[in-house]
Amino acid sequence: MKRITRGSLLLAGLVLCALPAAALAGENPGFEKMKSLVGEWEGLTEEGEVSISYRLVSDGTALMETLVHAGESEMVTIYTADGDRVALTHYCNENNQPRMQSGPISASPEELAYSFVGGTNMASPATPHMHNLVVSFEGGDEFTQRWTWRDQEKEVTTTFHFKRKKSS
Repeated sequence: MKRITRGSLLLAGLVLCALPAAALAGENPGFEKMKSLVGEWEGLTEEGEVSISYRLVSDGTALMETLVHAGESEMVTIYTADGDRVALTHYCNENNQPRMQSGPISASPEELAYSFVGGTNMASPATPHMHNLVVSFEGGDEFTQRWTWRDQEKEVTTTFHFKRKKSS
């Protein structure tokens, strides 16, 4: 009879723990769609020019967005797969970090809508913060973001339209 050692049990446990992560990798169509934005973009809002860039970080498990609006400091948003949803944390220049999440996604979306689920460095949910984001994909070289800012019960939406920067 073969004896099972602690080492073989540990190895089996590590393999089993790795399987769910491997099974989920690449199976979130919303996150895959967000990853299609990797690169440099330029855009416009009612308030002027804006630039945005996307790059994969953490071995491709997170997408980092860096947005620079004319005359303001940069803001960073990190997107990650979360089961059949996409989650984000927005590191705002207002010194708070709202977290948002999409609804369940089963097919490649043409639009992703994110809703506020909580945040850090916020005294209460009434603290002024980014509350919603809608990303609309318009082919491979254009997309639109509609960010909604909430202050108490008042909401203001700003639309950013981006075009992929052409390499020189």
